[in-house]
Amino acid sequence: MRRREFMTLLGGTAATWPLAARAQQSAMPVVGFINGASAQTFTRPLTAFLKGLREAGYTDGRNVAIEYHWAEGHYDRMPEIVADLVHKQVSVIAATSTPAALAAKAAATTIPVVFEMGADPVKLGIVASLSRPGGNVTGSTQLTQDTAPKLLELLHELLPAAHVIALLVNPNDPAIAEVSTKAMRAAADSLGLELQIMAASSEGDFEGVFAKLNELRVGALVISAEELFTGHSEQLAALATRNRIPAVYKGREFAAAGGLISYGSDIAESYRLTGIYTGRVLKGEKPANLPVVQATKIELYVNLKTAKALGITVPLPLSGRADELFE
Repeated sequence: MRRREFMTLLGGTAATWPLAARAQQSAMPVVGFINGASAQTFTRPLTAFLKGLREAGYTDGRNVAIEYHWAEGHYDRMPEIVADLVHKQVSVIAATSTPAALAAKAAATTIPVVFEMGADPVKLGIVASLSRPGGNVTGSTQLTQDTAPKLLELLHELLPAAHVIALLVNPNDPAIAEVSTKAMRAAADSLGLELQIMAASSEGDFEGVFAKLNELRVGALVISAEELFTGHSEQLAALATRNRIPAVYKGREFAAAGGLISYGSDIAESYRLTGIYTGRVLKGEKPANLPVVQATKIELYVNLKTAKALGITVPLPLSGRADELFE
C-alpha cells in the first residue's frame, strides 16, 4: 500500500478516517509524517514521536491531524510522497529517516520540515549548521557516527581471536552506508581486523546475507544503524542466533530477541525530541531558530544467554556497564 493513514493508540487500537474530514472538523493543522519502514515494525519510535508531540501540546485527532506515509523500504517513493504533501500544503513535514529528510529538503522549500536521522545533516547539506540550521529545516539526530566504531570495539573485546568481521549496510540508504563503512574501516584498521561489507536492501535479502556470512566464516557481525534494520531488528537477532553468529546492533529489542549486544543511541528519545520540535513549529516557532538536537543517551544491553550458547565469556566490567542483562 503506497499510502496509509494510521493512528496508533497506546491501548493497541487504531482508527482511520478520511484525513480531510478530520482536519475540517476544527480546521486542525496537518502534519505529514514520513517514514521509510512500516507501521507494524516501528511502533516504539512512533509512540515516542506522539509522546513528544503531546508534550508540546498536540494530540492526533484532537488538535492536530497526522497523515502517515510508510514507504515500507521503498525509499524511491520519498520524492513522490513529499511532492504530494507539498501539494496539500500540510503545516509541517516530519521526515523521520535520512532519505525522507533529503527528499523533504529538496522539495519542501517553504513548508517547515522537522527531521529525525542518524546521518550528519550538515555534511548532507540539509542544514547550514547544528546551532543555526537556517532555512525551513531542523530536527533531531542520533549519535550514529560516534557510536559506530564502538560496536566493533565491543565485539573485539568479547572475541579477541576473531579477525574477520562483517558490516551489514543498506545500499538504498547511501548516506548511512557510506558513513558507517568509512567509520568501520578506520576502526578495523586500528584494531588490525579484516572488514567484509555485506549489503541488504530489503527483508528478503537477510537469509542470503547470513548464508554468505557462514560461507566466509566471519567471526562476528556489526549491523549499521539504518531504518530497514531497526524495523527488522528482532528478525536479524533471530537469524544471528540460529546461525550462531555473534552480532551487535542498537536497541533493546535486538538483545532481547537473542542478539549478543545492543549499543547505541536511544531511538525512542530521538523520535520524542522530533515530536516536541514538530509541536513547537506548529505553535509558530521557525525551524531556522531551533538548533538541531541530539539524542545523547547511549544504551548498552547484553544477552548473557546468547553469550553462553556461543561460548563467550562476558568480562565483568562490560556486564557491569550494561543497562540491562538478558539471562
